[in-house]
Formats: sequence, structure tokens, C-alpha cells
Amino acid sequence: MRVLIVEDDVRIADVVRRTLTEAGYAADARHTAPAGLEAFGVESYDLVILDVMLAGADRGGFEVCRAIRSLNPDVPVLMLTALNKVGTKVEGLDAGADDYLVKPVHVEELLARVRALLRRAPRAHLPVLEVQGVCLDPATRLVTRRGREISLTAKEFAVLEYLMRNAGRVVSASELIDHAWDGNYEGYSNVVQTYVRYVRQKLNAPGESDLIETRRGAGYVVRVSP
Repeated sequence: MRVLIVEDDVRIADVVRRTLTEAGYAADARHTAPAGLEAFGVESYDLVILDVMLAGADRGGFEVCRAIRSLNPDVPVLMLTALNKVGTKVEGLDAGADDYLVKPVHVEELLARVRALLRRAPRAHLPVLEVQGVCLDPATRLVTRRGREISLTAKEFAVLEYLMRNAGRVVSASELIDHAWDGNYEGYSNVVQTYVRYVRQKLNAPGESDLIETRRGAGYVVRVSP
């Protein structure tokens, strides 16, 4: 899952970005309204976290939210504000925001609201993904295979989640990088091969078949049982 953070306070933006990254999300941060809209127009995001007070727009985050809604009416938008006033919240919700969070932001609440918004998003599949005996719960970050709990790192979880959300379809290495790594990543696609290998090693007990199939020159696919 890829998240765009548009926050003019660099320190807060960095805290939010690191919090999301450590939780397994790919997160990009921008600090002005124009930069945020430019990023949204270029990349595909699953969620936007938007500050109310932003430079570069007459109505700050409200104006950006309306612009985002005109480009994509479905992407979830979580607005942040230091103003705990009913009028501010109403204006944000009327501008198209799905949820509101008042600063200072508490990490646990931020992550809970992000999970809730992603579960409700039109692009999201069923809350719990299940393919060939492998169950992945985005809310609890729990992965099991035939009842056996599997411990994955945040990045391994992100790779498996994206592949399972696209089960039956070949996903290229570059597509995985776009969704599981943030915009600062400048490495090579062989990092995807490495992480897919890690996930396979953890998923497969003796006698179990590979959930993830490699299509040489094309990418990876989670095979769906007939």
C-alpha cells in the first residue's frame, strides 16, 4: 500500500512517514500544496494524509482535497489539523475528506485510522485475504498458512499483501517496487527477487507447494486454485 503525506511541517511529515514505513507501508512526503498535487498526479496512491494548513493554495488542504477528489473520487483522504474546531472539521469533510485527526498525532491512533480507511476503500478487497490456505489479515498484520502462524517483516508483508490482492495476475517487479517501496527508492529490481525468496522460504513448510510462481521475464503471480 502506498501513502502520500502532504504536510508543511517537515518534522511532523518525517515522523508520519517513518511510522508508516515501519508499519510496512510505502510512504512519500511532500510539503506544499503544489508539490502534493504534482505527486498525486504522477503516482498511484492508496491513501492521502493531508494537512489543513498548507502553503501554495488559498484554502490550504481544503483546496487540495477538492482537487484530489476531482482527479480520483475514491482514494481515501485523512486530514490532519491543529485546529480542534467543529467548523474546521465540517469544512474538511465537505471538501471530500473521509476522516479527521487532530494534532498532536498519536502513532497508534494514526495507524488504526489508516487501516480503517484502507479497509473501506473501494480498491481494497475483502478485509482478510485467503489464497490456497494462506490467510493474510491487513488489520492485524497476521499471516497464517493452514493454521500455522508465519512471521514476516514489514516489507515482506507488503510484498505478499500486494501479490495476494492481485492473485491470478502477473505482477512485474517494477509494479511491486511502485507499491511496496516509497519514492526515495533508487535500487534495482533484484531487491524484489530477494524479498520474494524470503517470503517463499517462510511460507513453505516441507511438502507444501509454492504460493508465488515466477514468470520469467514478466514477474510474479500468486496462483489461484481452479
